[in-house]
Amino acid sequence: MATTHVILTTPIRNLGAEGDKVKVKAGFARNFLIPTGKALPVTKGALKKVEELQKIRAEREVREINEANEMATKLNKLKINFTLKTGAEDKAFGSVTSNDIIDRLKAEGFELERRQVRLEKPVKTVGSHEVTLNLHADVVVNLTFEVVAEVAAPREEPKGKRPRTEKGDKTEKAPVRKKSKKDEEAPAAE
Repeated sequence: MATTHVILTTPIRNLGAEGDKVKVKAGFARNFLIPTGKALPVTKGALKKVEELQKIRAEREVREINEANEMATKLNKLKINFTLKTGAEDKAFGSVTSNDIIDRLKAEGFELERRQVRLEKPVKTVGSHEVTLNLHADVVVNLTFEVVAEVAAPREEPKGKRPRTEKGDKTEKAPVRKKSKKDEEAPAAE
């Protein structure tokens, strides 16, 4: 397959940031990157523009790291509690997932994407737990949260109904015999 070199003008995930010279398939460059303005073909004029793009990139990266550090300091001060209904033996009904954590953080004023929350498996136990938040490639926060038990009320039998019985206590019905063709053809005995 034919490939070509282009200079990115905007950051593209899994490809590069602005100012990077990358090798991509010719069709991808011709049909998507160049027409949408996300890349420039490699020419003398475009190579001069690389310095300007790299300056923009440096400013953006500094701004992103500063925002991530500010968010990290706020998250380190944050205390989050989740309530799970539990049964008699502290068996949890449900779990705390990464989506629950994102929703709680959104309610507190933090905007995170699901890919930024690293929770190995859903939390199904009561106590203190830790989740890793990737705010930036260089900024990682370990957020500690508490899971508190809410004891579910025991189920009561409805009044007026007979309590359930064991299988052996049930009265058995006589088996129903299916009518055969002989029974239908035979005259009724009088």
